[in-house]
Amino acid sequence: MDHAAVLDLFDQDMRERARPDGPDARVERVGGVVRQVSSVHGWNGVVWSDLDEADAGAAIAEQIAHFSRLGREFEWKLYGHDLPVDLGRRLTDAGFTAEPEETLMIGEVADLTLDAEPPDGVRLLPVTDRAGVDLVAEVHEMAFGTDATRWRHQLLAQLTATPDTVVAVVAMAGDTPVSAARMELVPGTRFAGLWGGGTVEGWRGRGIYRALVAHRARVAADRGYRYLQVDAMSPSRPILERLGFEPLTTTTPYVYTP
Repeated sequence: MDHAAVLDLFDQDMRERARPDGPDARVERVGGVVRQVSSVHGWNGVVWSDLDEADAGAAIAEQIAHFSRLGREFEWKLYGHDLPVDLGRRLTDAGFTAEPEETLMIGEVADLTLDAEPPDGVRLLPVTDRAGVDLVAEVHEMAFGTDATRWRHQLLAQLTATPDTVVAVVAMAGDTPVSAARMELVPGTRFAGLWGGGTVEGWRGRGIYRALVAHRARVAADRGYRYLQVDAMSPSRPILERLGFEPLTTTTPYVYTP
């Protein structure tokens, strides 16, 4: 994989030309910033910027003012190659809080290892309705220890209004949900994004996460997507590398609460 070329393609497809990720969201370009504005239940934030040392301060102040008027917490999604080089420090100085750094990993679907299956006694259940969304939310809260209200609302809205743009799946051990994940499919791009993969403690280390990645990758291949993208935390990175994903850069969420 040509890392520089694929990263440039990712920036164009998924950031500079970003599409709304739900029916209640819109994407706006203001100067050198592309942002998504959504409801309180959706994702609000900056997905791309083209800034330099002279205009970064004003752009940051404008985003703070805009989302503060809306009463929205928002995220500035900063990538390791974004400019200016001190943009992270500028965001922190402006009142943003940096969350843990992740690794942007991308795999070319044709080159991935897709034969991973769930372990004995675990089956993969496609999510298509509110009951399935509730199972995904249950796993999210148990796996990550965080409230899943926003994810529940967003996933249900997507499945209802634009079902072709999202694939969600939950791993069941009998009647118990033990792992879940989703995939965002962006029409007109070459990338599908893998999100929300989490496994309940006690079920980790059995290959369930790997099976969920392979399952979604097969769906992406069937639908004609060339690349898969993951913002990987450190525990997921070695699994993804074994499947054929490659690290391209880092990404850090900077969160601002009015």
